[in-house]
Amino acid sequence: MELAYLPRACVGSLWVLLLPPTVQKHNSSIVTPSQLKSMLSSRNIQLFDVRNPDEYQEGHIPQAVNLPLDVVEESLKLPAEQFQQKFVVKAPGKDDANIVFHCKTGIRSAEALGIARQLGFHRARHLKGGYSAWVEQEGN
Repeated sequence: MELAYLPRACVGSLWVLLLPPTVQKHNSSIVTPSQLKSMLSSRNIQLFDVRNPDEYQEGHIPQAVNLPLDVVEESLKLPAEQFQQKFVVKAPGKDDANIVFHCKTGIRSAEALGIARQLGFHRARHLKGGYSAWVEQEGN
């Protein structure tokens, strides 16, 4: 799914991305900072930071792999071996329930989640409030 094809709506002077209904459901698509901390401590997570590389270098959540939003779609379409070579982590599987995307505030990660869901990663989720919420609650 190309971001250019996602529907948008103008609310006042702000353009809002209209995400598919599967992404809008809060219970199945969101991870809180507390839940993320638990997943990290049990090492049961595939955490993808969809911010730009310069943002990632300024600070990131432990175990996060930088997968910039503009390459999410093409990267998730890669064969597992190529994904692993490019990102030096196991490629996520479509049935994996431990895939979590995050960005700075949750907007780009929601877009990444929409892309992932369109590609069949229906159990993927994103971090509520993004890196900002993580730093506020957990520090870094």
